[in-house]
Amino acid sequence: MTDQPASGGPAGRDGPEGSQPGDARADGAAAAAKPLRTIGRALRHRNYRLFFAGQGISLIGTWLTRVATSWLVYRLTGSALVLGVVGFAGQIPTFFLAPLAGVWVDRWNRHRTLVVTQVLAMIQSALLAALAWWRPTVAGVVALSVFQALINAFDMPARQAFVVQMVEDRADLPNAIALNSSMVNAARLIGPSLAGILIALFGEGWCFAIDAASYLAVIASLLAMRIEPRAVPPRTTRATAELVEGLRYVVGHLSIRAVLLLLAIVSLMGMPYAVLMPIEATQVLHGQAHTLGFLMAASGAGALAGALYLASRTSVLGLGRVIGVSAAMFGASLVGFALSGTLWLSLLLMIPTGMGMMVQMAASNTIVQMLVDEDKRGRVMSFFAMAFFGTVPFGSLLAGSMAQRFGAPRTIGFGGLVCLVGAALFFRALPELRRHARPTYVRLGILPEVAAGLESASRPPVTPED
Repeated sequence: MTDQPASGGPAGRDGPEGSQPGDARADGAAAAAKPLRTIGRALRHRNYRLFFAGQGISLIGTWLTRVATSWLVYRLTGSALVLGVVGFAGQIPTFFLAPLAGVWVDRWNRHRTLVVTQVLAMIQSALLAALAWWRPTVAGVVALSVFQALINAFDMPARQAFVVQMVEDRADLPNAIALNSSMVNAARLIGPSLAGILIALFGEGWCFAIDAASYLAVIASLLAMRIEPRAVPPRTTRATAELVEGLRYVVGHLSIRAVLLLLAIVSLMGMPYAVLMPIEATQVLHGQAHTLGFLMAASGAGALAGALYLASRTSVLGLGRVIGVSAAMFGASLVGFALSGTLWLSLLLMIPTGMGMMVQMAASNTIVQMLVDEDKRGRVMSFFAMAFFGTVPFGSLLAGSMAQRFGAPRTIGFGGLVCLVGAALFFRALPELRRHARPTYVRLGILPEVAAGLESASRPPVTPED
């Protein structure tokens, strides 16, 4: 959270002393290669490489299903309110179940939990395909969306907590989280565009079927991992007591609480813009399914750029300011998008919209993962899932109701204004949040100048005789 920069090491620490001008070309090549090595440094861990490859394929299928679900519901009903209701039903179980699921994630084998959730998600997508091909109904879509939400309530905290086991070196954890976001948004860049083409040519059913097949990749990657058993201390307390303990920990931790509150505000009021995209694509921009795909792909391109920016960072220092700036960028871009009535401008505005959303989410994830105590990681990440995903159904329902009365553009613009207010309040609290997070950063060695000072203080004094 702190923005204090890390001081450089002593002269000559990062290279040989007395380098000659003739070495400039080699030094330049090394400098050019360094950002690439920095961006992908978490991939040196075998388990994370497997996860990255398998999940990257599966996520393309996930985006196919997201776009196809919205388009199928809108095609069947033509109603913004129904879009909001379906979005609500598909995510509300996460809000209520995620905190309790986090308790069990701290107790269970996270690796096995993920294998089970991925198999269940594959079954859900296959059932959606069958529904779309034979008898598509809104009630059927709602029921299967609820089923997926129940799976997600356990999958999301398990997935977030499992990253630590895949990346043995904690210093690579922020990079792994950023690469995760890059993977999500690379898929977001490809998936919606592909969905638009598939829907136009073959209908929604093939999107769901391809998604079901894509889960085989992530299941195979999970089964191929070599995971060190995680020591789980015996639990002598009831699950409800541990849930209360986790809640008290989050509420009492100033920095984690502030980050999650801003994330919840943005997710509640800003994220539901995606639910209204079919209306924007057809009624405001006068397009079809491919227009929706292009809008979502532009947002994905911005999100991918933001995730790559985070992956290129070598330290978590300064992420507090990044969280506030990205939330403000997201809100301002939504306001601009709401005012736009032309396709080219809307596509351009979707880029900073996606960038702001993803940078704020991934940076918040990084901060929370760095600050949380290991024995409470599953529970705290369940509250992260609750703030990021669990509030979205309420926002979807609210957005659908407001859009039905005031129109989609005004609803999106209002959500953007609320995000701007949230960012301003976060900036106001940022100095206190830095002070609160600093002791944890010192303990973890994230502030190298402090660590160097402690090391110097521990050395015996040098006397003239020495």
